[in-house]
Amino acid sequence: MSGESFNPYRMAQQQFDGVAEQLGLDQATRNLLRVPDREMHFNIPIRMDDGSYQVFRGFRIQHNDARGPCKGGIRFHPQETVDTVRALSMWMTWKTAVVDIPLGGGKGGVICDPHNLSMREQEALCRGWVRKIVQYVGPERDVPAPDVMTSGQHMLWMLDEYEQLVGHKAPGFITGKPIGLGGSLGRTEATGFGVIYAVREALGEQGLRMEHTTASVQGFGNVAQHAIELLHSYGGKVLCVSSWDQKEQSAFCFRRKDGVDLKQLRSMTNSYGEISRAKAADAGYEVLPGDDWITQEVDVLIPAAMENQINRDTAPLISGSVKIIAEGANGPTTPPGDAIVHEKGIWLIPDFLANAGGVTCSYFEQVQSNQNYFWTRDEVISKLDTKMTDAYYAVSQMARRRNIPMRDAAYMIAIARVAEACKMRGWV
Repeated sequence: MSGESFNPYRMAQQQFDGVAEQLGLDQATRNLLRVPDREMHFNIPIRMDDGSYQVFRGFRIQHNDARGPCKGGIRFHPQETVDTVRALSMWMTWKTAVVDIPLGGGKGGVICDPHNLSMREQEALCRGWVRKIVQYVGPERDVPAPDVMTSGQHMLWMLDEYEQLVGHKAPGFITGKPIGLGGSLGRTEATGFGVIYAVREALGEQGLRMEHTTASVQGFGNVAQHAIELLHSYGGKVLCVSSWDQKEQSAFCFRRKDGVDLKQLRSMTNSYGEISRAKAADAGYEVLPGDDWITQEVDVLIPAAMENQINRDTAPLISGSVKIIAEGANGPTTPPGDAIVHEKGIWLIPDFLANAGGVTCSYFEQVQSNQNYFWTRDEVISKLDTKMTDAYYAVSQMARRRNIPMRDAAYMIAIARVAEACKMRGWV
């Protein structure tokens, strides 16, 4: 998508270094926080359905646990790299801190393509991943969750393996579980809803009404679908959605000038959020190149797919009508892209604030599982709205007071909280 050199870990460190300088952090604290505290790299040998064996590379990286147990998802992705996992673990530390929940940051992954694995092979991979790191995870140490191409079923296999290995029930070991087996009502919607809660407050600050808002969304996975659902419930319209096409190994955009029909699009989408081009075209959608989501004349852009999407090459293509970018994905905007967005005067809600609804509700699930007492969906969604709104205004007020971008303000709040926890523990 860009000729711009991109390494997510270097980007995360670059972002940290800039804010550490502004905060005046001492060198020891910088050295502690700019690299993960602990890394686990391991092989997972799996007997395949045809009787052969394959060895998959797995990771769990724990960035910091000064404020509480590490928290972060597990990705199954063929292009997974250890630097991506390192960056995501660091961003999780800041994400839990910016919404002020008592957790740290971690991330996991396996280099694989679930499209090419049977359910039995995926189960074996989940159980093998847990066996490799069982002594380093748990309800009080490190709590995994779903991420790209993992689901509640994967989490349940991992929970079952963990409980068999430790010899007791431990539903708080993992979040994103199915409802009825320790999962929380509202968890599925949480990340997408959280993005729109932040958008709602940003629009309100600019004197704009949700019911007059138009948006373009990159991605059509869980986050994107629920963001669209809530935006529609407020009366807004999504004019364009992009989706990956596994067969073509490319993305495509689906546009309808009077707004997309979410229920209709969902009916033509597989479990990986891939929309059928043929069915969409038959339903009257314009099928456009995958990058066209960013060029749409809308009020709000929501990148909700992968890293490195708004960069030196693509940021200049953003329409002058765009007022807000809400980062539903992790790391979708590179530093050069950030600079261009800032020059354009667009209000950018950074990833670890905008998409923190997921980890916030994961925390709620963890609390409920540990207590063996579960809340109603309305209770969960109400608590989520309150947390996201409070976090948004804390960041927005600092950004306006200091006349700095929202990303810098969010980083300053999060890093200061983590640094203070490290100092109080006597680590630095």
